[in-house]
Amino acid sequence: MAATATLLGLEKKSLREQALAALRTAITSGALEPGRHLVETELSEMLQISRGTLREALRQLEQEGLVSAGARGRLSVRHLDAKEIRDIYSVRAALESLAARTLCELPDRQHVIGSLRAAIQAMEAATHGTLEERVESDLEFHRTMCRLTGNETLLHSWESLEGSIRMSIMFAGLEKGVRNMSVDRHNDIVAAIETGDATLARNTIREHMDSAAAVLVA
Repeated sequence: MAATATLLGLEKKSLREQALAALRTAITSGALEPGRHLVETELSEMLQISRGTLREALRQLEQEGLVSAGARGRLSVRHLDAKEIRDIYSVRAALESLAARTLCELPDRQHVIGSLRAAIQAMEAATHGTLEERVESDLEFHRTMCRLTGNETLLHSWESLEGSIRMSIMFAGLEKGVRNMSVDRHNDIVAAIETGDATLARNTIREHMDSAAAVLVA
């Protein structure tokens, strides 16, 4: 089984957290493929944890949008279709447009610009890494933008989409995923925020998200 190596070898400490991390990685890497039914007896044996601990982890994954419940509550790895991906990126665009507008309204944006440029440098450093490393550096840029607003509700709303965003990128594959991680495109976002022009920043974010969704569903 392709997922076996990913799911074995948990330590006894913090089993729920370790199980959650292992399952999340197996799903977002495709080791547990979209549509696959999640059998508790099989997974608990693989992970060497109780079914109660496994259920706690699966509930969290369901909240993150990585797992969905079907008939009679049977869980499976969520499959994203083109409409769902467009919907996710539409909501993401709304949240990040709000973040960009909020940052534009700050009287002193220099510390914000510095933090965003540092996040872009991390993206550049990950250029020669794995797809997963590049995805995480890309997500960290957008997470940082939301966090810098100081709006905890905004950040929490964005993080609730994170699992679905990660899945949409990983399942699209290396070529499509990398096309959306252009450093130049992210520099455009920072440059727009630096001007303080909220309309420009909002339009830049929306263009970024519309083109990203188009690439993923192509």
